[in-house]
Amino acid sequence: MTLQLLDWIVIIVFFLIMVVIGVWAHYKNKDSDDYFTAGGNLPWWLSGISHHVSGYSGAVFVAYAGLAYTHGVSIYVWWAMTVGISILVTINIFPVRWVRLRKKIGIQSPLEYLSIRYGIKTQQVIAWSGVILKLFDVAAKWAAIAILLKVFTGIPILYGVLFSGGVSIVYITIGGLWAVTVSDFIQFIVQIGAGIAMFFAAASKLGGLDSVFTIWNQLPAKNSEPFAEPYTVGFALAFLFINMLSYNGGTWNLATKYISSPNELNTKRAAILSGVLYLIWPLILFFPMWAAPILLPNLENPTESYGLLTITLLPKGMIGLVLASMFATTMSMTSSDANTISAVITRDILPLHFKRLKVSSSTNPLIVARKVTFIFIFFTILIATQYESFGGILGLIVAWFAALVGPIAVPMLLGMLPLFKKSGSTAALVSIFGGLISFALIKIFSLSLPFALEISLPLIVSVFLYILLGFINRKTIVSPEVLKLLEAIDEKSEN
Repeated sequence: MTLQLLDWIVIIVFFLIMVVIGVWAHYKNKDSDDYFTAGGNLPWWLSGISHHVSGYSGAVFVAYAGLAYTHGVSIYVWWAMTVGISILVTINIFPVRWVRLRKKIGIQSPLEYLSIRYGIKTQQVIAWSGVILKLFDVAAKWAAIAILLKVFTGIPILYGVLFSGGVSIVYITIGGLWAVTVSDFIQFIVQIGAGIAMFFAAASKLGGLDSVFTIWNQLPAKNSEPFAEPYTVGFALAFLFINMLSYNGGTWNLATKYISSPNELNTKRAAILSGVLYLIWPLILFFPMWAAPILLPNLENPTESYGLLTITLLPKGMIGLVLASMFATTMSMTSSDANTISAVITRDILPLHFKRLKVSSSTNPLIVARKVTFIFIFFTILIATQYESFGGILGLIVAWFAALVGPIAVPMLLGMLPLFKKSGSTAALVSIFGGLISFALIKIFSLSLPFALEISLPLIVSVFLYILLGFINRKTIVSPEVLKLLEAIDEKSEN
């Protein structure tokens, strides 16, 4: 056992705080609106921090730490920088439209408006596709935290998945969005403290703050290059467009943070805060990971580098704080995902197939949502135990999630814009299936494509088909309901 008693005390206290937040939020939820959107009353600073934190997970300290070890600064360029840019350049496009949808037509789930925009059948295809995709994404997070547990404690990965998932499933089913966002804020404070401690510990070991600039002379030349094979300029551009869809609502839990803002001004402030944090904070967070080849040379498994750095550099108690922050990072993302998936299943899927589940009820949706959350997390844990079958953690996050989020997000995000009003349900379905089929063909036939094209091809195909079908149907009359919807969310609301 690497962890000392003080480390375990820190971790236990942290988990107790999370449980207290969950219990507090449990009693704060009076109806499904509170559970899924915090009643539309999320402060901008809490929404922005939650949006930012929900983009992280334990995978950052495992898969991304491994890439920082082997490829250097390119991980910041193609991940953090592209996320920050994609959020900041679209603050007047997508975030404001999400909050308008709640204020003008009363949505609680990001997919509710799609029944008007494309019809029930298309909405169901998107709903089911997204739920299945999230099973793999959340599973990757459990596997990542299990690897960290193995580094710190020696617990086998299988038991680590079961432990982390089992602990989290209890917390996640207790609270709604209030629990998610408040715990995100606490987690952010812990992450800042742990990250700064690691930054100064690494800098001190390397000779002081000047090491921020001098370590690059001791590292391979490619580690200081912004683009290192296979993470080229093309890959970064592909990820920029994928992130532009994902972080603006293609990843549903991030849309929820915008939906839950009280007005457009607040949602813009939240987006700006999240985007700026993505540009600044990872520079501090990644520094120890970039310096790891100097501090821990010739590692056989670079994905263990951050955990080993923590053990090497930090004193008792601080190791527990860093591990707690990694746990909390994963919990914040998975709880946020589970809350939004519950909203989609409870609001958009179950009522269609089970008429007795009336979404207007103030009790039924809460009970159903908690059951759905439990079942969803249970299946993600099962998938996580088989993560190697899907190409490891990086394979699940990049090759699966990044490649598949585009086709599902295209009709969701572009469907909000009047420019694409002629792209109806057929365009939405063809774009989704076209993107998914292109991904399947790549996998089935093991096509030898450049990594950038492999990741971006499903998105390229989906966007092309969506726009093409809209152009072909340019003379088709758009239904009054769709025109009214687009007009409502295109018009600025009073703050």
